[in-house]
Amino acid sequence: MGITYDILNHQFVFDFEHDETEDTINLTDMGYQVEAFGKCFYYGYEFAPHIDGSVRSAFIKHVKFSEPLQDYPEITEFIKKAVDNLSHRINLYDYNLVVMPESSSKVNQYMLRYIYRFAQPMLHSMELVKSLPANISFDMNAYEKQYLNDTLENGRPRYTETQKAEVRESINQMLDLIHNKDYFTIAKDVKKSRMRPYMMHFLKFANKEDEDLCTSIRKQNVLIIDDVTTSGSTINEILRTLRILNEDNEITIFSLIGRKDLMADAI
Repeated sequence: MGITYDILNHQFVFDFEHDETEDTINLTDMGYQVEAFGKCFYYGYEFAPHIDGSVRSAFIKHVKFSEPLQDYPEITEFIKKAVDNLSHRINLYDYNLVVMPESSSKVNQYMLRYIYRFAQPMLHSMELVKSLPANISFDMNAYEKQYLNDTLENGRPRYTETQKAEVRESINQMLDLIHNKDYFTIAKDVKKSRMRPYMMHFLKFANKEDEDLCTSIRKQNVLIIDDVTTSGSTINEILRTLRILNEDNEITIFSLIGRKDLMADAI
């Protein structure tokens, strides 16, 4: 894919007819299997190894937040090329459900509309939404039962009432800090943190109808679409959610821009 970065003018130049070694981004040639999630394969664009972080960030910003998309024909063509490649690699008529995360950009919706040109009319779509920090809670009862009310071998309480009160106060202060943060700040904080494996279950179904639809899909193929995969945590959570409901579906991940190895790293 002939997309290069013009350093002097600080802009990207799109050339869809030629492939060069200095190109910024390339389509994945073949599906990459995400072993930990069974029959699960990845397709999409990937940045070339020589592209530095500043150029990657600038390109992602250009694609995600250049709205309305109809005013940027090079971006819509960029999306179409990726979906065209996907349709050549897999048979979209074999897919029954498209799952995508809630997104602040219009790219996911555009990808979905274009995918419908190749897929069957009965293809269903479902959106998973990110939980707001304000909705995060702490199961104090379970924590007290498992830890605070623990006893020593002689039967005496492990912690005094004063110590328990201090712990409760610390937890409440922690929750207050979380509730006052926005989602993207939290996502950035835990992206490279050792606590990342514990930040799970932050996606939920947009509504009861979507949850019932996903539960009803059995042994049918599922396509996951996302505009940009940065940390891999969103895709990873979608996979966890789907695998809880069904372990046998064949899943294809289609991330417009991303890195296939992030799914394996996030597990």
